Amino acid sequence: MTTAITKQKLSLKAQTAGAIVAVISAVTLPQLIHMLGYATGAGTLLGEILLPMHLPIILAGLLVGPYAAGAAGLLSPFISFALTGMPTAAMLPFMMIELAVYGICAGMLKNAKMPDIAKVFIAQLTGRVIRGAAILIGFYGVGTAVKPEIILTSIKIGLVGIMLQLVIIPLAIYRLKRADNE
Repeated sequence: MTTAITKQKLSLKAQTAGAIVAVISAVTLPQLIHMLGYATGAGTLLGEILLPMHLPIILAGLLVGPYAAGAAGLLSPFISFALTGMPTAAMLPFMMIELAVYGICAGMLKNAKMPDIAKVFIAQLTGRVIRGAAILIGFYGVGTAVKPEIILTSIKIGLVGIMLQLVIIPLAIYRLKRADNE
């Protein structure tokens, strides 16, 4: 039996639904993590460690494709900022770029014949490189307040979240495909 998850081309309705679920998840999940962080005394650091916005966008890319996931990645930080003030205004454009690239890249790899963990890693690497380039252009070209040091610092702090994505996303896809075949 084949459902929408394993089909090569999803309907516009399925892509839109996937994008909406990704946006809702990418806005809600960080708030839950931040609440847990405040309850434990870690504050927003827990969100910086676990990278909860990234996970639903990369997953959406691998499930619904580049257009829907790219749009979800672009919109999620903006909607989150409008509702909660997070990410900060200084980081907002860079998060929008990074998450859009995650969604687009993962979506472009959706049907590639390679392990899902490789797809996640390539999307992560591409998003981080483009984000780093945007930060450098912003700092040296426009004079933004975000300093280039944040590029490596955020990778070091977010290493746990990066590793979790490399485990959770392929596992989620495996479980969805397995459920799809039953």
